[in-house]
Amino acid sequence: MSEIRRAISIRQPFVEAILDGKKKIEYRSRKTNIRERVYIYASLGMRDEKDFRKFGYDSDKCPRGVIVGTVEIADCTGVDGDYEIHLANPERLETFLKPVNQPQPMFWIPQFE
Repeated sequence: MSEIRRAISIRQPFVEAILDGKKKIEYRSRKTNIRERVYIYASLGMRDEKDFRKFGYDSDKCPRGVIVGTVEIADCTGVDGDYEIHLANPERLETFLKPVNQPQPMFWIPQFE
């Protein structure tokens, strides 16, 4: 696997759904030209409890504030303000990574100790 440089910030439970192969598209208002494997950062914020029930996850057991896996950005389609980032081949990390720098809302370059 080539070196992974970027991370994407995503809220729970969508991180778990991506890693389990249940969610293959991430919706964003900005287009991306990135086509590579990126880290998945489980942001500190989380969605409503109904989203956890929809996917069958317990909100207390979903990690937040750490990098929990990787995924390939395969494509980005859509129109201005309504883009679909197509995800493929998710992989969960055995050991979560805690970045030392502040994560950004979309793509960012994590730094580790």
